[in-house]
Amino acid sequence: MMKQELANFFIQKIETAKVQFERTIDCKHTEFDDLYPYMSEQPQFFWYKRYVAWQELLTVVKLAKELELDWSQSFTEKQGKYVDAKVLDAKVLDYWNEQEKDQQIEK
Repeated sequence: MMKQELANFFIQKIETAKVQFERTIDCKHTEFDDLYPYMSEQPQFFWYKRYVAWQELLTVVKLAKELELDWSQSFTEKQGKYVDAKVLDAKVLDYWNEQEKDQQIEK
């Protein structure tokens, strides 16, 4: 039972970190904006905010891996590959939501 509770805890943390990262891709408000409200006027702030959210996501996934928990269920196959690669580049930002956008178009 304890392992299931731990798994649920990490899935929740991964989902939260994923949402924060996705909000940074879409240039939406995140908790990070509240920490540095005076920085929102600076163009480089959005890039910095993305890197911070990406690192948070990678950290939670790393801990889940170390505990041998299945972290991949929260991601598409392509997103999982991006997380495994650990590099935040333009490809990640451009294609992170690609599958979700395709599903919306089909509807």
